[in-house]
Amino acid sequence: MNKQKEALRLITTTDMSNRMIGRSLHLSHNTIRRYRGCLKLSKLNWEFIKDLDDSQIEDLLQSNSHRVQSKIMPDWAAVHREMQYRGVTLQLLWEEYRLANPKHSYAYSQFTHYYRQYLGKIDLTMRQDHRAGECTYVDFAGRTIPYTDLESGEEKNAQIFVGVIACSNYPFVCAVKSQALPHWIEAHNRMFEFFGGTTQVIIPDNLKSAVTRAGREPEINRTYLDLAKHYEVVIIPARVRRPKDKAKAELTVKLVYRWILARLRHQKFFSIEEINAAMAELLKLFIERPFKRLPGSRRSRFEELDKPLLRPLPAEPFEFSEWTSPQKLRPDYHVCVRDHYYSVPHALVGSRIEARVTAKIVELFHKGRRVACHHRSHEIGAHTTNPDHQPIAHRRYAEQKPKLIKKWAKSIGPSTEAVIQHQFESRPHALLAIRASASLQRLAKDYGNDRFEAACNRAVQIDSPTVKSVRSILQRGLDAQRDESLSIQVNLPFHNNLRGAEYYADGGQ
Repeated sequence: MNKQKEALRLITTTDMSNRMIGRSLHLSHNTIRRYRGCLKLSKLNWEFIKDLDDSQIEDLLQSNSHRVQSKIMPDWAAVHREMQYRGVTLQLLWEEYRLANPKHSYAYSQFTHYYRQYLGKIDLTMRQDHRAGECTYVDFAGRTIPYTDLESGEEKNAQIFVGVIACSNYPFVCAVKSQALPHWIEAHNRMFEFFGGTTQVIIPDNLKSAVTRAGREPEINRTYLDLAKHYEVVIIPARVRRPKDKAKAELTVKLVYRWILARLRHQKFFSIEEINAAMAELLKLFIERPFKRLPGSRRSRFEELDKPLLRPLPAEPFEFSEWTSPQKLRPDYHVCVRDHYYSVPHALVGSRIEARVTAKIVELFHKGRRVACHHRSHEIGAHTTNPDHQPIAHRRYAEQKPKLIKKWAKSIGPSTEAVIQHQFESRPHALLAIRASASLQRLAKDYGNDRFEAACNRAVQIDSPTVKSVRSILQRGLDAQRDESLSIQVNLPFHNNLRGAEYYADGGQ
């Protein structure tokens, strides 16, 4: 993932702070501030930046780089001891720190940020304040719901996906077949539709469908990042083995166990749809249940606080897609994606190409820029070629060669013409038919036009007008046999080892 390009997108298209963008991309907020200054100097917008490749973005940021002034880090242990005295505030301690180092001190927001980081290191628990419409926590519950597959009769377990908007504690729950990436994306689409919008931030756990590589700088799954771009949200995974980072999700899972799953424990299901229908009824009762210590319910708080601030949904839900590993573009300017070959502009031969695959299309990228797009084909081993991707000579050859081949076939005879026509009708691309026709032309040259026409006639009669059949007929001299012997194999699959009645009448000679 190009973090620089993603940072520029968030800077130009959102009102997020430098710190929030830095957290989402695991970059320093000072780095984000430098990027923001570069954009201000260059006066470029996202519409221009999104078409730049990785090397152009790097040049843009290096040519407008800024030097960051060094700061003096306070003694946080001393600050924490001072905070234990009654009446002492962070504002007071920051003013004293600022007075001692006016030119090399942090601003108040940075001062409080680093103090919060220090508190996290000494394992103190702080009550978090969540702003309306800001973040949603998502996770899979540990427990599953068993169901019986009606088609196979097999006992299976449905995974339970849970999401909750932090401010109003407004939950969502649904059942999916597994924790695999397609079902993870499906659950998010359904959750956003249920909420009627999206929050600014999504906080998942470190499961494989969300995070490809966990750690201090987790690598987010590229398909999950595509979902974030589609809905214009930011993904900030919780830290590894830090359940307090997603306390809202943990609490919501516990409540789902108590108010939904526990009430379905004796019910037998036969599909995922039945489970979701049953859970939807219980979820409705749960979100309308009045709070014990607060006025209203989860639904009323959601309607009052979060719903007005949710971002609107795009016109279409996110379409699931997967990325393939980069591969070097072959000399025939095609790349293999899911056992099918797709063309790329020939000027990129030798470059590294990535593919993004959906149910309907295949997009090909070079250095972050889309260079080709094709309708997806499931035909194994076949080619999909865009004529615009071909060199001029190849394009002219592909356009003119079929006409010349068909003209040649017509000059030999109707059977040859029928066999050639079959090559162009039965193959997915003209280039493949041209290759087959070239093989037939070589056979005509080797055996003569008369024998070749007779062999094509025999191949048409046995309903096998292929290159292999024509070659076999010529090699075994079957084109010279009488037509009566041909009737032996008319209703049988053609095979050169079928000898016929005459063979056995002669005593096997």
